[in-house]
Amino acid sequence: MNQEQFQQLLEEKGISLSSHQLQQFKKYFEILVEWNEKMNLTAITDEEGVYEKHFFDSVTAAFSYDFQNVKTVCDVGAGAGFPSIPLKICFPHLHVTIVDSLNKRITFLNHLVTELGLSDVTLCHDRAETFGRKEGIREAFDVVTARAVARISVLSEFCLPLVKENGQFVAMKGASALEELEIGQKAITTLGGKVERVEHLTLPMEKSDRYIAVINKIKKTPKKYPRKPGTPIKAPLE
Repeated sequence: MNQEQFQQLLEEKGISLSSHQLQQFKKYFEILVEWNEKMNLTAITDEEGVYEKHFFDSVTAAFSYDFQNVKTVCDVGAGAGFPSIPLKICFPHLHVTIVDSLNKRITFLNHLVTELGLSDVTLCHDRAETFGRKEGIREAFDVVTARAVARISVLSEFCLPLVKENGQFVAMKGASALEELEIGQKAITTLGGKVERVEHLTLPMEKSDRYIAVINKIKKTPKKYPRKPGTPIKAPLE
């Protein structure tokens, strides 16, 4: 997928990019490739692959969820900035908080945010399990996103404690999504969530399956969650 195809496909979904936004994506690609030579950020480094499998894939969250009408977004385990930085470029009004457990990725994101001239982006080096217990952070966000970080049963414990009541957790998953949601139903319910809808799409060139699950936060997360670091992965709520 080249930049022109990227722009056209987003336009078809009602997302119009200015020349400045297109330039930001171009610069994002260049910085990603440059830094990837120093640290392992992604296995995908060709321009067409990055535009489809990282940039376009990240923005597909906005095909299923209206980011125009929210203000605060938290991205858990964003890695090289996906999906939150592409969403921030497309929807500049968003106040984005990114939490990642690897400090070198936060260093990369700090540089990226500065170079792209993005405002209202907060970067946090922390584990999701401890981040979700902090005053002023817990249940503070309109939307929490995560892209392919862990199984839904684990991801829910990372993300739902951060979502404010009546907010949403938007989980971006691959082909195993429906099975994961079935297994993770107990975790979602226990943590105060309820699946509103699951939407399926395929990447336009590669044709791989993607699922976007929108989970409503219908009640507060019990105080004992998230459990201590490492526990959600070792003993998921299934």
